Amino acid sequence: MNLTLPNDPAMLLSFLNLRMRDYNETLDDVCALYGADREAVEEKLREIDYEYDETLRQFV
Repeated sequence: MNLTLPNDPAMLLSFLNLRMRDYNETLDDVCALYGADREAVEEKLREIDYEYDETLRQFV
C-alpha cells in the first residue's frame, strides 16, 4: 500500500493536525509513516501562513 499526504495545503493542514491530535504522533512520526520530507511539508504550510509548534504538536 502506498500512503501519500494530501497535496492541497489546506487539506494537508487538516490531515496533519488530525493525525497528531488523534493518534498522538509528532510531525516526524507522520512524515516517516508517509515517506514525506518534513522540510517540504513545513514549507508548503508556510505558504498558507502556518508554522509547526513543537510544544502543541500542531500547525498554528
